[in-house]
Amino acid sequence: MKILVFGHRGQVGSDLYQQLLDSHHEVIGVDRSQVDFGQPAAVAAAIATHQPELVINACAYTAVDKAETEQIIADAVNHLGVAAMAEACQALNIPTIHLSTDYVYAGDATSPYREDAATAPLGSYGKTKLAGDQALAEKNPQHIILRTSWVFGEQGNNFVKTMLRLGESRDELSVVADQQGKPTYAGDIVTAILAFVQAYEQARTLPWGVYHCASEGETTWHAFALAIFQSALDCGLLPRSPTVHAIPTSGYPTPAPRPTYSVLNTDKLTQFLGHPLPHWQVGLNKLLSHLKAEA
Repeated sequence: MKILVFGHRGQVGSDLYQQLLDSHHEVIGVDRSQVDFGQPAAVAAAIATHQPELVINACAYTAVDKAETEQIIADAVNHLGVAAMAEACQALNIPTIHLSTDYVYAGDATSPYREDAATAPLGSYGKTKLAGDQALAEKNPQHIILRTSWVFGEQGNNFVKTMLRLGESRDELSVVADQQGKPTYAGDIVTAILAFVQAYEQARTLPWGVYHCASEGETTWHAFALAIFQSALDCGLLPRSPTVHAIPTSGYPTPAPRPTYSVLNTDKLTQFLGHPLPHWQVGLNKLLSHLKAEA
């Protein structure tokens, strides 16, 4: 099957692209140097040129705080580029798998968000991602939208790598302890995407719609940081662990507001896969093993 992957050098896209390369599929990777996803005409042209049987979009503007002052750029990539992708795919009868975010929700729930929960993003990043989701759903009925959260992996920058970098140079850190969510290993997202790819190849249809895609287990940023340092100590990646102080969100103000509670209910995806994704600790251990081997 001929598959076009936008954002094939990103945190999720790079692993996905490599696994597709290693499979029997014909895969075409497109990154920012080839197609600016903030230019709708360029996105549509790439799809028309390559004529794939499936499009996967792992490209996004993800600088949450910068999005508050770069709203036009964020909207161009997260909304208008996605709308152009959806229109081009619909015209050629091409299904689309698209990555989205927990930031589309307000974060004021008291139980895990289901896919049919009301959306109410707090900042520009979440608003532009939601606009992209809505455009895709409206313009191309053949869509899978995977909303994920707190992503970490071998590629790119993420919370795990930031904690390890700070842990090497500081004796004490302060980390927010009143935001709760599900850390998600990039490899687990790839597992889910590949399951949809395989199912589509076999049946040429899918149970279209929105799915929550997150590793098992919920935690806070503070508890996640503690787990990172303990696991890094256990595998010999760090010689010592800093003291990690728990602070409220008010103690670490940011330009963009964060959801207080963004735990995603993943029952729908579990039903499709036939099993839940692994616990985030499993993914954390894989990442740390990878970083140790590279060191």
